[in-house]
Amino acid sequence: MDTEAEVELIRRAQSGDHRAFGKLAMAHERVLFNLALRMTGNREDARDLTQAAFLKAYRGLAGFDAGRRFYSWIYRIMLNEAINYVNARRPVEPLDEQIVQGHSTPEDDYELSHLGRQVDAALMELNMEQRQVIVLRHFLSLSYQEMAEVLDTAEKTVKSRLFTARQTLGQVLRRHGVTQA
Repeated sequence: MDTEAEVELIRRAQSGDHRAFGKLAMAHERVLFNLALRMTGNREDARDLTQAAFLKAYRGLAGFDAGRRFYSWIYRIMLNEAINYVNARRPVEPLDEQIVQGHSTPEDDYELSHLGRQVDAALMELNMEQRQVIVLRHFLSLSYQEMAEVLDTAEKTVKSRLFTARQTLGQVLRRHGVTQA
């Protein structure tokens, strides 16, 4: 969605147009769900968190700063929801992706693969800060600048956190017997 169209939808949604907010939600739903899934490790929890984040965003839309990018704002809401959820339910459980749906997508195929399960389990062993940067960069494909906006920190800090998170993830994967091909 281009910036002008998004700005217009935000303006309309702030004026009470529910359909406009629905269009904004649809444009970001998949990415937010993926973020929640990677942070929680559970599809049902990710669905609930995605819904909760959209509800929180809808309720807070009047206070949205038009000088910010909408995706950064909504990602931050989702990230906070996921962090709060994970912190409240310790200990972290590994992903359980044994439920097979009637049709699979490339994302589902990846989730069900052996390596995918190992990576997901290793991801759950990282601390929240490390998991955030890995998910934002490698699963949501955000740029360093976009990550800095979402995390409300300097780009240099994002790069440093990502370097450390990659090192830690590599150690966890090696401990689980996963080696580079």
